[in-house]
Amino acid sequence: MNDTPGWASPGSAPSDGQDGGVPRPAAPVDESSPASKWSKEQPPPGQWSAPTAPGTNRVPAPPPPPVPGWGGGQPRGGWGQPPAAAKPGVIPLRPLGVGEILDGAVSTLRAHWRTVLGITITVSVISEIGNILVDRYLLPDPPEVSPDADPSEALRQSVDSLQSSLLAMGPVLIITLIATLFTTALLTVVISRSVLGRPVTLSEAWHEARPRLPQLLGLTVLLPLMSGGIMTVAILPGLLLGTGGGIALSVLAGLGACVVILWLMIRFALASPALMLERQGVIASLRRSAKLVQGAWWRTFGIVALTLLLTLLVSMIIAVPFGLIAFAVDGSGFGDLFAGTTPDFGWPFLIITGIGSVIASSITYPISAGVTVLLYIDQRIRREALDIELARAAGVPGYGSEPPGNAPSRN
Repeated sequence: MNDTPGWASPGSAPSDGQDGGVPRPAAPVDESSPASKWSKEQPPPGQWSAPTAPGTNRVPAPPPPPVPGWGGGQPRGGWGQPPAAAKPGVIPLRPLGVGEILDGAVSTLRAHWRTVLGITITVSVISEIGNILVDRYLLPDPPEVSPDADPSEALRQSVDSLQSSLLAMGPVLIITLIATLFTTALLTVVISRSVLGRPVTLSEAWHEARPRLPQLLGLTVLLPLMSGGIMTVAILPGLLLGTGGGIALSVLAGLGACVVILWLMIRFALASPALMLERQGVIASLRRSAKLVQGAWWRTFGIVALTLLLTLLVSMIIAVPFGLIAFAVDGSGFGDLFAGTTPDFGWPFLIITGIGSVIASSITYPISAGVTVLLYIDQRIRREALDIELARAAGVPGYGSEPPGNAPSRN
């Protein structure tokens, strides 16, 4: 880990410039003790070898002491079983499975529910109030598309409707961007503490996250702009042609751009925890994420896709009942929907659906952020043996206070 950034969570030292060997927490069994079964007469060091023929009087060598990071100084569970890993917080300090990553995210929500819900509910309520006010007072009515218009007029009306929808999404996207910024920053600090088994208050999380907000804002803005630029470059030539072939070219180029954007978003999926926990800059965090995801793109994609699916299902389970109640309470909007016109929802509908959105966001935000941070930690454990550094920072017995040297890869 000599060439990798360290762990910026309190209580641990950076890994730059590390030297020395991996500490060994336990010594071999004392052969003179009554519990030992080894012979008192042992050959000199450097001349020990396994027996080569039956009937030999040589005694097998005692097993080596456990190495921190693989077993955390814990005894083995039996023949052929891996040593038990240290678990100071919500995850065991070893390479994680998909279920353990999801369980760690949920365990963080349970262990620090006051802080986590304080963050998510506050941000969700403020952002939802902003969305309701924007929807009620700032958004223009969408233009009507006449079914009896000729094809050219219908196309013009459709383009106007699309432009109106895109403009309407602008304020909502800005509010969502700000909400994501604060929840990502604060929850990353909370999750990093929970891995070490340490409590954290809302004020402590804010004190640690505040200096990194400008860099995180730059990263949060850069990724959508990058995606929009790639899509624009892909479809613009076909749109300029304006013919049927140009439209087909735009569609094909747009599909190709979607593949490139997906590849880049997964490649940069770990940039935000790298920026927060390693105190990297925007470009450096993108490079760091690309390095950690290299060779594990499909695994990262699968975990991110599964997390999105789970959060979507949770949001639907919560939002659907609130939506039905809102439709039942706001009778005018329900009647407009059945009449085929654009419904004009009143305050009861907006308030009830807003409450459902706040509840859903308060649950899904911590899970999504937790999976991202724990996936980052898992990749560093596999590639850089971060578990040794985390165990030392958490004060696990047997890991010493000096940073380890070059540790084995855990792939």
